[in-house]
Amino acid sequence: MAEPELVDVVVVGLGVGGEEVAGRLAEAGLTVVGIERDLVGGECPYWGCVPSKMMIRAANALAEAHRVNELAGSAQVRPDWAPVARRIREEATDTWDDRAAVERFTGKGGRFVRGSGRLDGPGRVRAGDQVFQARYGIVLGTGTRPSVPPIDGLADTPYWTNHQAIEVEELPESLLVLGGGAIGLELAQVFARFGVRVTVIEAADRVLAIEEPEASEVAATALRADGVEIHTGVRAKRVDHDDVTCTVYADGAEFTGERLLVVTGRRAHLEELGLETVGVDAGQRYLPVNARMHVTEGIWAVGDLTGEGAFTHIAMYQAAIVVADVLDHMRRTRGGPDASGTASIMGGAAGVVSAVGGAMSAGGSTAAPGSVPYADYRALPRVTFTDPEVGAVGLTERQARERGINVQIGYADLASSARGWIHKAGNAGFIKLIADADQGVLVGATSVGPAGGEVLSALVVAVHAAVPISQLRHMIYAYPTFHRAIEDALRALK
Repeated sequence: MAEPELVDVVVVGLGVGGEEVAGRLAEAGLTVVGIERDLVGGECPYWGCVPSKMMIRAANALAEAHRVNELAGSAQVRPDWAPVARRIREEATDTWDDRAAVERFTGKGGRFVRGSGRLDGPGRVRAGDQVFQARYGIVLGTGTRPSVPPIDGLADTPYWTNHQAIEVEELPESLLVLGGGAIGLELAQVFARFGVRVTVIEAADRVLAIEEPEASEVAATALRADGVEIHTGVRAKRVDHDDVTCTVYADGAEFTGERLLVVTGRRAHLEELGLETVGVDAGQRYLPVNARMHVTEGIWAVGDLTGEGAFTHIAMYQAAIVVADVLDHMRRTRGGPDASGTASIMGGAAGVVSAVGGAMSAGGSTAAPGSVPYADYRALPRVTFTDPEVGAVGLTERQARERGINVQIGYADLASSARGWIHKAGNAGFIKLIADADQGVLVGATSVGPAGGEVLSALVVAVHAAVPISQLRHMIYAYPTFHRAIEDALRALK
């Protein structure tokens, strides 16, 4: 058995969150080993956020060109996937090569190990023949992988996940999409706008089932206008394929396409991490953490595997907490003043918050320099980048009512706003506010429209900072902007 090598911190999994933690700790002067078996940076830069938004940008450009006929004369459009595939390959992913990302990490002083890391007892990680003993802690950031439903015949079918959909060089004539969540709808709309016949099959009674019903309706209407067939309330029972097509048999219906894209969710593979060697149950769907990202003594987790949301911004948010907490732990272990520089890492006293029992104070008050923030997901923003975009923050109406909140709803149709009327073609959308009538604050909101994700920022601030509705009503909203519809929704609160 190899003799363990003593280092300060080991980071297992260098996705978005893990890479950020490892790089920041290395910059702070710690000896950091980062272990990654796939590509440094994870899903986001190679098969997720970045390349998919390049695809969406291109597809939206086609849609805008078609709107010329309604707004400004006439235009003919000929879709061509080649420049999109080339941009993803050359600009976004370096043909799925992470050399630059590895050099970015090692340039900060980190040590990179290619392989699968596994816990091997308290403070110890094994990667192949190498064993590392961490002085101050281990950070797990191994992310999630596509969750494949147990459908008869699916395992023997050459289906796509988001990886194959992003890497595709030549588009199929037809595509079946199993799953009507955010990823499924984004990709469905892109491919449809490039001339692919797309069919979405969703087991729930509506697409975007985690969002407001009004958002589901707007998104479904938009995709159908692009030629996408949407079938909801339909559960796939069996999948078959031959050399030419894939067929999905679902609740008495039959759907056939050249390719099958499966986007029915993701799961963390905790059984691979050796959690049992440190007394942690590996049989859970996600890895539970406390408000400072602790899994157990000396182990932190960050990113998708924590189950707090598969978003890059969540991973980065958690990474900042982990960095501060590891440095604070190192300071306390060594003793003495804040030698860790925690306050500067987090942006000084203004960047930290006080908390009691893990719950952030509603006013966002700050603690003394060097303290560590607690995670607070009350104002978690999320955006589905369809056209129109679907942005949301905090609780939906249903979630608020289930929590016993005295709910008030404010709703404004975007097309009826001044900017929506001016925008005309492609102006579908709305603002929906979820207010706690007893507290006089917003606890959730949805912004759907051509700039739904951007308009959302004002609503995130309102929910996060618990801005009194009376103050929101007395703000000045620039005219004519999409975000001015927030003012209309506030007037409609009842």
